[in-house]
Order: sequence, then C-alpha cells, then structure tokens
Amino acid sequence: MKESILLIANPAARRASSGSIEKAAALFRSKGYEVTISLTRQRGEAEELAKKASRDRLSLVVAAGGDGTFNEVVNGLAYTDTPMAILPMGTTNVLAKELGIPEILEGAVARAIKGSGRSVSLGKITANHPPSGSVTRYFCLMAGIGFDGEAVYRFRSSLKRYSGRAAYVLSGLKTLLSYAPEPLLFSVDGNSRRGYSAIVGKASRYGGNFQVTPDAALTDPHFHLVIMEGKKRRDVLRYVCGIVAGGHLGFRDISYLKADAIRIEGRAAVQVDGDYLGFTPAEITVAPQAVKLVY
Repeated sequence: MKESILLIANPAARRASSGSIEKAAALFRSKGYEVTISLTRQRGEAEELAKKASRDRLSLVVAAGGDGTFNEVVNGLAYTDTPMAILPMGTTNVLAKELGIPEILEGAVARAIKGSGRSVSLGKITANHPPSGSVTRYFCLMAGIGFDGEAVYRFRSSLKRYSGRAAYVLSGLKTLLSYAPEPLLFSVDGNSRRGYSAIVGKASRYGGNFQVTPDAALTDPHFHLVIMEGKKRRDVLRYVCGIVAGGHLGFRDISYLKADAIRIEGRAAVQVDGDYLGFTPAEITVAPQAVKLVY
C-alpha cells in the first residue's frame, strides 16, 4: 500500500507556480508516494487542510509556500501524530534556512523523503485581536512586538508579491517615519523589564539569515528574548543597523534574556512568523515537542 501525502500549496507564494507545484508532486510520485494537491485560496485554509489530513491519518503533510503557510500548517498539526515537511517557495523562507532545507525544489523534496522526523518545540501566544477579542496561535520562528509588529501590521500583501523583500524594507521605512511607541512592561519568568519593542525568538534566524536571537533553537524548549529599551526613531534605526551588522546584543539599551514564559502589558502591535496577529497585552509560553518536522 502506497504512503499518502497531502501537498498543501499556496499559489500566492512568490515561487509557487503551478509548474513547480506539479513538478514537486511528480517527484514524490516517482518515489512511490500517493500525492494529493490542495491549493489554498484564503488565509486559514492551510490550517484546516492540515487538521483534516491528521484526522485522515495521512503519512505526511508537505507545505509548499512561505513562512506564513508553514505557520498555518504547524497550527493544524500541533500535538498530532502527523509529521510535516516543507518546500520553500516564499519570499524569505526563514524556516527552511533554520532547518538547512535547500531552496532548490529537487533538494527540498529529497529532504522531505529522506529526512528524519524530529519533534520540535513551538511558541504559543495569546494576544488581543480586535474586534473579535483574543486569539491564540503557535509559532515556529519568532514573535515581534512593537516596531516589528507595527511594520507587519501596516504591510500590504499585494506589495509583497510585487517586490519581494523590498516590500518589507519599504514598510519598515514608512513605519519609522511615524513611529510613536507606548511603553511596555515585560514579565519574564516573573521578573519585570521595561522597553518599547521586543523579539521573542524560538529560532535563531530572522528575516532571512539575520540572527536576532542567535542562541534560540527549535529543539530547545526555551525562548531567547531581545528587549529594546529605546523609543526614539534614531534608536530603532540603530537597532536595525546593529542587527544587520550582528552587534546589537552589545548595545547598552538592549536586554538579551532566556525565558520560558513572557507577559507583555501595554499596547503594541504583534506579529508571529511574519504575519500580523493582534495587539498586546499578550502572553507567550513554550509548547514543548509540539510538532514533528521532517528535515
């Protein structure tokens, strides 16, 4: 009996053409797998498809797209027995870089077939999501609070599709011009800290190959947290330059902490894995060994 694979593909992803999706399916079939392709049409659909695949006890779910698609599938498969593999077809493909998965299609498919399934820990966040109330999500890579979250909140997906990474830069510059943050209170494992922005890392990479939280790892049941204490625009610009140069952890007004549980009070935008989530107040905890990734 052939093993059954569900290939969940986001056709809006930057490199997810119909040809590449069909080629991926053909590569799996050439190795003896039975493959069903499901193309997503709206936000949240990948998560529902993954949940159904788990209920149907499929052998593997393969997510083809970018980090947003991967996040949805992770939320659909968290704490189930169904493993997940990824084919990076998005703009930055941070999760693929973190796992060392090739961006060349043939290499990514080979890793999905030959790789080992390993349980990894996720972040779990509950935040305010007007007007519906609160929302809870798992995340693989990071949560951004403050400037980072605001830039994603103002981001337009159509611009992302048109100009790729440059769209993120443009959104960041527009946000910087009008940035007026409110103070935030962070409770980090019961200890209080103050700041205006933060990155909660569940993985080391951010935005590609930048390492904001270099000690974070998917297999580690902890977070690494960067709190930025400056509120002025020149402070934000200095932080960005520090991250690009890799020297931000040496700044006097940056705190770098290891954490298991974080609560943020105050009001700031929040993004997880590159997608807008909501606003603080927010609570973040570790979900240990929550999903099995094949890599």
